[in-house]
Amino acid sequence: MHQRQSARTGREEFPNVNTQDYKAFADATIAPAEPNRSRENSVLPDGHPPIKFGKVGVLLVNLGTPDATDYWPMRRYLAEFLTDRRVIEWPKALWYPILYGIILMVRPGRKGKDYATIWNEELDESYLRTYTRSQSDLLSEALADHENVVVDWGMRYGNPSIASRIEALRAEGCDRILLFPLYPQYASATTATVNDKAFEHLIKLRWQPAIRTVPAYHDEPVYIDALARSIEAHLATLDFEPEKVIASYHGIPESYFAKGDPYHCHCQKTSRLLEERLGWEKGRLMTCFQSRFGPEEWLQPYTDKTVEKLASEGVKNIAVFNPGFVSDCLETLEEIAMEAHEIFEEHGGENFSYIPCLNDSENGMRVIEALTRRELQGWVK
Repeated sequence: MHQRQSARTGREEFPNVNTQDYKAFADATIAPAEPNRSRENSVLPDGHPPIKFGKVGVLLVNLGTPDATDYWPMRRYLAEFLTDRRVIEWPKALWYPILYGIILMVRPGRKGKDYATIWNEELDESYLRTYTRSQSDLLSEALADHENVVVDWGMRYGNPSIASRIEALRAEGCDRILLFPLYPQYASATTATVNDKAFEHLIKLRWQPAIRTVPAYHDEPVYIDALARSIEAHLATLDFEPEKVIASYHGIPESYFAKGDPYHCHCQKTSRLLEERLGWEKGRLMTCFQSRFGPEEWLQPYTDKTVEKLASEGVKNIAVFNPGFVSDCLETLEEIAMEAHEIFEEHGGENFSYIPCLNDSENGMRVIEALTRRELQGWVK
């Protein structure tokens, strides 16, 4: 067939091909496969090795957990966590002597005792692992109408690793994967490091799956509504009315915020939208930050100092919840439900209530499912 080039467009044209026939040919050859049909059983040439492909994976990823509470599992977990350059941005020459010479000698034992106080003894694991697995199972059930969608879960630190679960999804025939970092508010030390770890593994692959990542959802109506419903339901069970309700977010160093991390802004917006959704008067809902580490100044006000101050000023009844945590974990069950409770009572407070995270509740799963379905558009019907 002779080709000639259009002087106007510079594109090659086929003068002997009927336009309608060419369009039909193009549609037939480049049209995408039906999203809900697995191509695993497509006819392959003789002698071609069997392969699975055509499925879509969804990988839920949470922060992580040690495998046990004794010294060495705790040390392995803390070492992986505290050597992440997204978490600790100090130069290695300054940080590593402190980390390996002091912190990893002492902190595993102390944190192991803390984990032991909130350990899921029945399954011999942390509740973060329990809830993340359950979220994955429930999401898989919710997406059962998509037979080619495979749901899995992993951890940024500890097991199961992100790399191992990407490989498991690939083995199932997933050539498209939706990566879902389970953090409503974006931070470099949370969302970004999950994405980093996933792409670090992809660098090693010759045949990479297509990847999408779920963005921050700090202001999504479904998330704000789920928090509000959870708070309203919990407060309805109390025999006292909290004078103050504290939204306690995990903190980050102020220097990270100064460098452009949007986390503080995301937290403030979540609180503002939640206060509006609850219809509360200004000031009843307070935004605070917890879990600071090291000598730097972190985002303020600090949760522990705020709880102490409220009790000292005569506030008798408070409730605390953790909107930045998708699942209950050490930072919520030990640091807030136990430690903050003790601080409040020691300084004159009387009634303290911890409002659980959304976990694998109906409200929590509504959020995860809605965001997953939205981000899968175009990949599934």
